[in-house]
Amino acid sequence: MSHRFLLATAGLGLSILTMPVAAQQQLNLFNWSDYIDPALIEAFEDETGIDVVLNYYNSNAEMFSKLTAGGDAQYDVIVPSGYFMPRLIGAGLVQPLAAEGESLPGREAILEEFKTPDYDPEGRYTVPYLWGMTGIAYNTETWPDPQPSWALLYDPEVNDAQPFALLKGDAQFTFGTACAYLGYGFDCVGKEPWIEAARLVSETRQRDNFVGFVDATATIEQLARGTIQAGVAYNGDLANKLAESSETYGKIGFFIPEEGSQRWVDVLAIPARAPHPEAAKTFIKYMLRPDVAAQLANYNRYTTPNKEALALVDPALREPPVMPDTQTRQRLVSTPSVSGDTLQLLQQLWNEAQSR
Repeated sequence: MSHRFLLATAGLGLSILTMPVAAQQQLNLFNWSDYIDPALIEAFEDETGIDVVLNYYNSNAEMFSKLTAGGDAQYDVIVPSGYFMPRLIGAGLVQPLAAEGESLPGREAILEEFKTPDYDPEGRYTVPYLWGMTGIAYNTETWPDPQPSWALLYDPEVNDAQPFALLKGDAQFTFGTACAYLGYGFDCVGKEPWIEAARLVSETRQRDNFVGFVDATATIEQLARGTIQAGVAYNGDLANKLAESSETYGKIGFFIPEEGSQRWVDVLAIPARAPHPEAAKTFIKYMLRPDVAAQLANYNRYTTPNKEALALVDPALREPPVMPDTQTRQRLVSTPSVSGDTLQLLQQLWNEAQSR
């Protein structure tokens, strides 16, 4: 699979890039690792004259820590997970994309289900970037036909010896997986289910075949090397690796557990004290263009929330595992947003689950 999708229509819609940004010739982008086609950055720089400086993080928690330590005055565009936005808004770490009562040009291209999400009901702070699913990746030679269940990670009778990992850096997601396995549902919130989830995570950490908490992209590499036999991964990451080398990654399978898992949405937002806010808005308008949104999806092998871009993406992105089928969609839920005392409880239980 080539990560170069020709910008045959790159000249279309360039009026949105006319420049109130002459004095803002730099954009500091804070993004997940390897989450944007370098060709898109190069094209944006050529079209606008704005130089893009890339910085990376590997979890929402890492991003939040950097922003609270002054990064909200250092970075111009961030790419958080949608459910994390209320924490950023509540902490005053992001700014609206447009004045109240106005809308950022280009939002009309967004699919209806992503226009006014729970994490940003008025669509003031975000535009969707990509969406996908989180599930279990595993070695098909070790388990040719596993039951699609979180039990592969949490039940020592199902997996008593094969090395496995849990996802690094996301307390609420990990508690969600434990809650799903325990019968509370992936979207559990509250003291009782979280206490049981924390206990299960703590017990799981003590098992001899538990390797540790691993980033989703590292999970796939460790599966390919045989370091682990099961772990948590994102559907697009695996699709990307399979397209890159079926020989290296062909033995890796993927499923959405029957107890339920996460449909996530990553979004574009602007930090509260962004040094180049007009350049940031120019970049977000650029990312909303259908040709650009399609190229982004083709590069990352995830699903675009841009309705006008769907016809332009690779056909494989309209089929499983990238585009979930009806049965799989029924297993997916959004991660609830939490704040205040509930968030403090989550952090406390997470710290205890990792330290016991």
